[in-house]
Amino acid sequence: MASKDRLSVLLGMMEQSIIPVFYHPDEEVCVNVIQACANGGAKCVEFTNRGDFAADVFLRVTKHFAKADPSVVMGVGSVCDAPTAGLYIANGAKFVVGPLLNAEVAKLCNRRGIPYSPGCGSATEIGDAQELGCEIIKVFPGASVGGPDFVKSVMGPMPWTRIMPTGGVEPTEESLRKWFGAGIVACGVGSNLITKKLLDAKDYQGLEENVRQTVALVKRIKAELAAK
Repeated sequence: MASKDRLSVLLGMMEQSIIPVFYHPDEEVCVNVIQACANGGAKCVEFTNRGDFAADVFLRVTKHFAKADPSVVMGVGSVCDAPTAGLYIANGAKFVVGPLLNAEVAKLCNRRGIPYSPGCGSATEIGDAQELGCEIIKVFPGASVGGPDFVKSVMGPMPWTRIMPTGGVEPTEESLRKWFGAGIVACGVGSNLITKKLLDAKDYQGLEENVRQTVALVKRIKAELAAK
């Protein structure tokens, strides 16, 4: 992705459709995992704000990719307040994701031209997020608030809504077909995609192939759904 302005990032997220969600305290592991995701076709990656000094790790990783692979689009997740969002934006975040809706985060991101995907669990929260200028709404926790059936229920009266669930999405044809069939534009996938087994083995080639197959699977599913 050559350009990283707000519209380009949003379009990139929707085109990619699978957003890897990842955090690790070790900078080297982060670099290897994110590069594997990018090589597999998932250049937009959500780095979760968890653990001590996570923002410092994020800064070092974004600096690395600014030189090594500028096509990588680093976003930050698990953001609950505006000061944290501002810190990560200053450190290079190109999109911000949260487990909840915070109006101050929305205002900050709008001011800086950064996409904000807040976590919402009801039609009212989704509507509030849209009023604050959020284009892609994170449904969280996806499975707990009703899964694909919840998405269908929202899309009925609010067909303009762009939903990205996280939690309860598996990188399998059955799971992805249900979610995208319900009308989502993207989904966040963490440990189901970047598995503990692959991490423990430091099998970054295996991770790259896992991501590549999942990205291809989603593209096929979306093409089939569009043809109906």
